[in-house]
Amino acid sequence: MKLHELQYTEGSKKDATRVGRGMASGKGKTSTRGHKGQNSRSGGGVRPGFEGGQTPLYRRLPKIGFTSRNQKEFVLINLNDLEKMGLATVDHKTLIEAKVIKSEKQLVKVLANGTLTKKVNVKVNKISQSAKAAIEKVGGTAEEL
Repeated sequence: MKLHELQYTEGSKKDATRVGRGMASGKGKTSTRGHKGQNSRSGGGVRPGFEGGQTPLYRRLPKIGFTSRNQKEFVLINLNDLEKMGLATVDHKTLIEAKVIKSEKQLVKVLANGTLTKKVNVKVNKISQSAKAAIEKVGGTAEEL
């Protein structure tokens, strides 16, 4: 079989129904739209979400909350995560290698959940004050970019 020999199976392709092509076709005159009314007219019908005058769903549901367009999303790392990683320096490059973050553009914040026993040099976007104190207590450095 070659590409130019490919054919559809018999009966699998049906021609589109042609409406408004004379009375003899059986789909003439009103063209399957019925007599009069909004839906028989060109451009007729109702907008999406219209429920026949009933208060539509989008108005019945409560509107709550607010999402800021300028919100910054941080990848959160705790001190016990730093302990598990066992890295001497923690920055964007080492976090990508450890598959904690996916790109240099992601923002990273270190939080003080857990304990730290090893000396670690941290260079990330944000560090909580208690995490900074815990890192410096062990002898490491904590620097915000």
